[in-house]
Amino acid sequence: MKVRMSYGEKIFQVVNYIILSFIVLVCLYPMWHVAMASFSDSNQLMSQSGFLLKPLGFNLQAYVKVFQNPMILKGYANTLFILVVGVILDLIMTALAAYFFSRKDVMLKKPLMLLILFTMFFSGGMIPFYLTLKDLHMINSRWGLIIPFMISTYNMIILRTSFESIPDSLTEAAKIDGAGHMTILFRIILPLSKAIMAVMILYYGVSIWNGWFWASTILRDRELYPLQVILREILISNDIQAMNGGAGGDAEAIAQSIKYATIMVATVPILFVYPFLQKYFTKGVMIGAVKE
Repeated sequence: MKVRMSYGEKIFQVVNYIILSFIVLVCLYPMWHVAMASFSDSNQLMSQSGFLLKPLGFNLQAYVKVFQNPMILKGYANTLFILVVGVILDLIMTALAAYFFSRKDVMLKKPLMLLILFTMFFSGGMIPFYLTLKDLHMINSRWGLIIPFMISTYNMIILRTSFESIPDSLTEAAKIDGAGHMTILFRIILPLSKAIMAVMILYYGVSIWNGWFWASTILRDRELYPLQVILREILISNDIQAMNGGAGGDAEAIAQSIKYATIMVATVPILFVYPFLQKYFTKGVMIGAVKE
C-alpha cells in the first residue's frame, strides 16, 4: 500500500533534496578542483581564478615530475607493508581487548577500564615516548610505526560496545559445547561483527595511510620512508625551488601543479578502498556507537 504524502511533506522533501544536493556539491567540489588542477597546464593554472570545472590545457607534466622521484615506488611499498601488517595486528589486539572488557564476569573490570580511559586524556608526552622507542630498539625500524600503535582506546571502546550487543545466549551455548574464549571470539563474535570490523579497518587504515609525523621522527634511512614522508619531501623541495629558482613564475607555476598532483597521488588509493567498505560503514558506526 502506497502512503500518500501531504502537501507539506512534499515541500519538506523537496527542500531536503535541495539542501542535501548543495551539501554534496560543497563537499565534492574541492576534490574535483584538485583533480582538474593536477591535469592542467601550469601556466594556465596560475592565471586562472575562480571555479575550475575542467583541465586547462590537459597536461600530465605534474604527475611525470612526481613519479620521476625514484623513492615514490619504494614509499608505496613501505606504506603497504606498514598498512597491511599494521591493520591486521591492530584488529587482532583491539578485538582481544574489546572482548575482554565486554565480558560481564571480569574481575576489576571498571578500575582497569578507567586506567585505559586515562590514557585518552593524559600521556607521558612525545619525548618520553621517543625515548621508550629508543630503549626498545625501534628507532629506524618500520616496526616502530606498527607495534606502539596497535590499540586505539577510542576504537577499542567502539568495538567493546558492539560486542556487548551480541546476545549472551550465543556465548553461553558455545561454552556448554566446550568452546574456549578464543573459539568464541574468532568463530562466533567476530563473524557476527563484520560491519564494525569493516569500520575498524577503515579507521586504522586511514590513520596509517595518512601518518607521517612519527615516520619522519623515528626513521633515519630514506629507504624505509613511507609514501607520505616522500610526498612531503617533494612538496618542500618544490617550494624551495619555486622560491629560489631562476625560472621565476614558471617555477612557481610548476610547483603549484605538483602540489595538486601530490595530493591526488596520496588520496586516490585510499578512496578506492572506501566503496568496498561503504555498505558496512553506516551500520557499523551505529552498532558501535549505540548500546542496545
